[in-house]
Amino acid sequence: MSITATTASASTTTNQPITADNIIRLFPDIDTSSTAAACTTPHDGDLAGYDEEQIRLMDEVCIVLDHDDTPVGTASKKACHLMKNIDQGLLHRAFSVFLFDSRNRLLLQQRASEKITFPDMWTNTCCSHPLGIPSETGSDLEASIQGVRRAAQRKLFHELGIPAEQVPLDDFKFLTRIHYKASSDGKWGEHEIDYILFIKADVDLDINPNEVQYTRYVSDVELRAMFKEGTLKFTPWFRLICQSMLFEWWEHLDKGLEGYQAEAIIRRM
Repeated sequence: MSITATTASASTTTNQPITADNIIRLFPDIDTSSTAAACTTPHDGDLAGYDEEQIRLMDEVCIVLDHDDTPVGTASKKACHLMKNIDQGLLHRAFSVFLFDSRNRLLLQQRASEKITFPDMWTNTCCSHPLGIPSETGSDLEASIQGVRRAAQRKLFHELGIPAEQVPLDDFKFLTRIHYKASSDGKWGEHEIDYILFIKADVDLDINPNEVQYTRYVSDVELRAMFKEGTLKFTPWFRLICQSMLFEWWEHLDKGLEGYQAEAIIRRM
């Protein structure tokens, strides 16, 4: 089966199927011995000139996947986000959190200028990657969902300072997975199977300025208006989700959301 994810911005797409055998052949540096093992890369010319903390985070281990979201091994965040690897089919697991307050307003963030991928863009509450460690990796859907919940809790604290007790694991509602590909600047990009998580909570914020410039709570009407402004930039995954299902899900946030939860298929976008 060939890659069917539509590119959110122009890039060359490989014709190679995203299978475990092909991924291992194309990327021999992937660690297949255990999804808990790191596959770090040295700081080289690819990262010259970027923020030191963001460079450090590029050594985190991501979960490398086949087309069906089955873990193949691990690779560094840097390797997973270079377009030269993405265009050969390198695919990893991610999550996107949509946090709503008690007034059903969605918490948005504007990514920091220091970010290596998609800096300064507005996006959903938190978007990141589960790590290639036992507590955040799963080979079946149920275990994978629990892994991304743990990762979401971890990153909400890292980026926004939200205490774990304000976002309990069981309060994260898994809706679906999307498979998409997008270039950031031609050199860096994303190619992910992205788990969509909803949570409703009133939270305290302590923003990490190395990750987030601004936050803003918006109603659905206010978010639609932001898209119409024309001057604001949005991450490609957030735009895709908004253009497809977000507003329908939002409408059923308090009644009927269970009808959209735990979708087994992967939406190829």
